[in-house]
Amino acid sequence: MTKPVLFSGMQPSSDSLHLGNYVGALTNWVKLQEEGDAIYCVVNQHAITSKFEPEQLRERTLTTAAQYIAAGIDPDKSILYVQSDVPAHAQLAWILGTMTGFGEAGRMTQFKDKSQRFGAEATTVGLFTYPVLMAADILLFQADQVPVGDDQRQHIELTRTLAERFNSRYGETFTVPEGFIPEVSARVYDLQEPTAKMSKSAASDAGLLRILDPANVTKKKIMRAVTDADGEIRVDREAKPGVSNLLGIHSVLTGRALDEIVAEYEGRGYGDLKKGLVEVVEATFAPIRERTEELLGDRGELMRLLAQGAERAAERADATLRLVHERIGFPIGAAR
Repeated sequence: MTKPVLFSGMQPSSDSLHLGNYVGALTNWVKLQEEGDAIYCVVNQHAITSKFEPEQLRERTLTTAAQYIAAGIDPDKSILYVQSDVPAHAQLAWILGTMTGFGEAGRMTQFKDKSQRFGAEATTVGLFTYPVLMAADILLFQADQVPVGDDQRQHIELTRTLAERFNSRYGETFTVPEGFIPEVSARVYDLQEPTAKMSKSAASDAGLLRILDPANVTKKKIMRAVTDADGEIRVDREAKPGVSNLLGIHSVLTGRALDEIVAEYEGRGYGDLKKGLVEVVEATFAPIRERTEELLGDRGELMRLLAQGAERAAERADATLRLVHERIGFPIGAAR
């Protein structure tokens, strides 16, 4: 039986991935590489749609790739590569852009939000066409499934629309992908704003747990996490969002049931709950942090792994691009 093709990626837009990335994406990617034909990308071309420093971007790209591997992505089981190393991404994006309506692109929620926040002068054409590049990322590999966050649903729908539009005009060419949000046992919220999801774009850094932060920094953030005044440890998302978030993080990282954790801390204070969570988070982060440091300490080997992944990715991507060129009437051989 043929395994479904899976594609996903994250931007190298931070010095470290955070707990939300780990719970919402990486742990699922590790499982999915056992079940599917998995392709995972560091999408650095997407990262330049906002302001960046070249050396910082280069370093973050390698650090993100290292964290993929450290968290369990196996370059022998999955194709792991950096987006800019496969030119077909940008080449297919141009073709798909000629088939995307201006209104379609303008209705993308993320573009509307960012353009309203930063103003027209600070909003680039790259940001406007970001979803088209994302569509190219997915369609290049004839992906069957795309594990994404809830905020990417609209982009997946555009990808499906473009695949169907191309197939209708030029003949069956692309697999029409299915987006799905992998199940997680808990959603991770900001430690200081426990009604908002944990995100690097939060107003304050105090609520964000970064994988590569030193243990003492992580401990300080957890010990200062928002709770409430009544002192009772129980799950109540509306009345006790802070305490519920701490319990949820504990549960998702240990695999233990919430009721079991609540029972363990019955009659104890929030300080005990936080200290216990510090131990759980450090037990999760420490081996990833150490393995990431090892990988970054041998840049030659890391670059070799990524080059190997890019070669495998390019072989597939170029095959799709050649077919696309043939379908739309470009001379044979136009794709490398």
